[in-house]
Amino acid sequence: MKTNSRALTIRSLLIITLLAAVTALCPPPAAAGTLNTSVIGMFPKETGEFAYADMKLARQYSWFPALRDQLLPSRFRDFEKFLTNSGTDPNTQVEEVAWATLNGADLSDQLVGVALGTFNPDTAEAKFKAQKLPMLQSHSYKLYAFGSGEGAGDILFVFLDSSTAAFGNRKALEKLLDVRSGGSESLLSNNLMFPLIGEVNGHSTVWAILDKRFTNLGMTQLLPQADQFPDAAKIIARLHAMVISVDTSSDISTHFQAVCDSPADANVLAAALQAGIMYRKYQESQGDPALAKALDGVRVTPSGDRLKVDAPVSKEQVADLIRSHAFAPPGSK
Repeated sequence: MKTNSRALTIRSLLIITLLAAVTALCPPPAAAGTLNTSVIGMFPKETGEFAYADMKLARQYSWFPALRDQLLPSRFRDFEKFLTNSGTDPNTQVEEVAWATLNGADLSDQLVGVALGTFNPDTAEAKFKAQKLPMLQSHSYKLYAFGSGEGAGDILFVFLDSSTAAFGNRKALEKLLDVRSGGSESLLSNNLMFPLIGEVNGHSTVWAILDKRFTNLGMTQLLPQADQFPDAAKIIARLHAMVISVDTSSDISTHFQAVCDSPADANVLAAALQAGIMYRKYQESQGDPALAKALDGVRVTPSGDRLKVDAPVSKEQVADLIRSHAFAPPGSK
């Protein structure tokens, strides 16, 4: 079944925000990891959404399993099953994960990711063969399929070396392998995304960068009443990118920065978003008071050509949100 492109983006936003909250429930024992440029350089230039999570740090908190089970999409669970079937424990051996959604006509088959940790490729591949998992060859690598390997939504898996594994839909994974082999341009040559990655890499446990297309999808969801505000919809269409980062130095605080076309656009959009949040808070107060209370602390501030949204969340609010399944997919409560 194909996934709606807007749902894909919003699910990723929620995953990023809540994983970030997990890591901030206690003072972090160590600084957030920095994703190596060599890993960033594996991803294709046409990446539209790029995210990172320091899993080693996140797993130190008791809240993480519950949030992971509630939030992570089924394709990430498929990836974990791959690792488990290979004799690898994803809960201890995966330390960092970076994933991306590539731009394409259909975003449902454009997911690709890289996991960093400690692996035993020879042992794992022997188990895959014994299990008779479908195997395909691409760029001299063996790709093992979770499913037939032919379906658009199927996840494939490959060990690149003993510390790096890649997973994703076939089309997207083969693009990553092509970049790795030098056949295509990488994300490092994306003049919009790569500089923004540099702003947050190494400073946050969980972060994400969205390009124009994904920012538009995300902001449309954050401000569904945009058409009720003069010029707001036009301004959203002109947004260039979004940066999502998390401050875990004291309280839990997630930061969204929308890169606008001009300071004037940032000012108008700030006013529209503030009104939209107030309306959303009123709606949620009728059925989900925990989420309404969390929305009460959201602050919207224009700063030059950027619209900044700061969303602090207390430990108690995180607990309430988990209990209310506020971030679970529709129909799963």
